[in-house]
Amino acid sequence: MSANSPRLSVVIPVCNEQNWIDRCVDALSASARAADWPIELVVVDDGSTDATPEKLATLGKRYDIAVLSQANAGRFAARAAGLAKASGEWVLLLDSRVIVDIGSLSFLQEQLKESPDRMVWNGHIAVASEHNPYAGFMAGLVKIGWRRYFSDPRLTSFGIDDFDSYPKGTTLFCAPKELLEASVAAFSSLFEDTRLSSDDTRMLRWIAERRRINLSPEFSATYHGRDSLKKFAAQSFFRGTTYVDSYLASPGPARNAMFGALAVGVAGLGFAAKRPKTTVAAGVAGAVAAGAVVKRCGGTTAEARAVTTLLPLFATGFAAGLLRGLFLALRARSRRGPLGATLVALNANAAAAIRMAPREREPHP
Repeated sequence: MSANSPRLSVVIPVCNEQNWIDRCVDALSASARAADWPIELVVVDDGSTDATPEKLATLGKRYDIAVLSQANAGRFAARAAGLAKASGEWVLLLDSRVIVDIGSLSFLQEQLKESPDRMVWNGHIAVASEHNPYAGFMAGLVKIGWRRYFSDPRLTSFGIDDFDSYPKGTTLFCAPKELLEASVAAFSSLFEDTRLSSDDTRMLRWIAERRRINLSPEFSATYHGRDSLKKFAAQSFFRGTTYVDSYLASPGPARNAMFGALAVGVAGLGFAAKRPKTTVAAGVAGAVAAGAVVKRCGGTTAEARAVTTLLPLFATGFAAGLLRGLFLALRARSRRGPLGATLVALNANAAAAIRMAPREREPHP
């Protein structure tokens, strides 16, 4: 182990990922060996019903892993349980579908030793999209939303003032344990059920108010997204719900985009009732234009094609999720006190969306 290396714990929440958890742990362990950096690994099984527990038992024979099991309570609760178990000075949060690049922990180790002021790190995430159009769609959206970084990836940092302009998430995220524990303690959601809450954005916003978050292509990993139409539709719906929790209470471009999308959706429904053919044509043109924007923002041809093809489905599911999120926020707030007129006006439509929505277990994003 390199001299003066900080003690690092890695927390991985997992739910029904029998096909990915061993790949994730193998890649993480390889990166740790390349860095000559012993790590403490804590995996929290969040109520898996597939062969994930058996996979974890097998992994436990190859690596020293602390495995915690709990009834399904969502990714936030799983991470909090893992964080409480971790003993390292620094904690790396990692998702089970993420394959850490071999040199990532070497880079992180060097930065934590040589640049102690850079104490919070968000991973540079590449999406495996070449043969997966559903993952390609999400990768294309990222290229548009966070084009400031992806147009020229390099070592940089952001704080609360430019929080919405940079990629962030707890897919691959490292910070001092005390800071993460404080962010968990300060966590609050607009929803009563934290399984539906925006666990990553709300945590990271709190952290960004106190410490700058660093990004670099050298601290990187590859994310493997959902790979079926059914899973893509469920994820679109879920992301719409968590978007409300992420941005409704935070003024800025992201919240403005949410209300703008809702306004366009309502207007579109009215227009579709009068001129359905024109509406379909406009939707197709919009999808093609979105694909072209992805290409201009540095996306691949496959990603641009995926956005063009899947945008109508995503928009429908995401809008339904937004309505569900607004309804959940309204219901939670109504039990605490008055809510703003905007949410009250949307209550009826949100309730209808809830009745039509699928009732499968919410996936870990």
